[in-house]
Amino acid sequence: MNQTPSRDGWTAPEPGESEPAPITAMLSSRLMVLANLLKRGAILRYKRLTGLSSVEFGLVASLGRRPPMSVARLAEAVGQDKGQISRALANLVSRKLIAKSANPKDSREVLISLTAAGLAAHDAIVEGAQERNRRLLEHLSAAEFDMLLQQVDQLTTIAAEMLESEKNAR
Repeated sequence: MNQTPSRDGWTAPEPGESEPAPITAMLSSRLMVLANLLKRGAILRYKRLTGLSSVEFGLVASLGRRPPMSVARLAEAVGQDKGQISRALANLVSRKLIAKSANPKDSREVLISLTAAGLAAHDAIVEGAQERNRRLLEHLSAAEFDMLLQQVDQLTTIAAEMLESEKNAR
């Protein structure tokens, strides 16, 4: 699809091409396509490397090489509620990738940490992520990379503000 970018997302089609839906040319749509492609590739890679589902590798990656954390804090870190991650946590416990223990400061709270096998899976995820990141960005100069990060940070800030506005809209 050869289109000339415009701020409102609407571009004229090339001669002989059918007219695309206007929303598909918008930056937000293009970024969502990019994010979805990256996510799908990551899911396939981590499944191949570690045998983990997308939820499971998200949990292992979030636990990382950190001190044990509560289930509530882990759920917050991955952006899901405790109920959504409970099945994945049970699978990870049964595969001996994570361990559960009582919080010594509050016995009602369960702490989650990676086992040695979980740390090995985590390290494979990190190594895979570094390779994917390198491959994605290898064609950018240092200046282009710095500019891209600045622009992504700026767009992220604006998108967060837009989300808050939507949450507050009635």
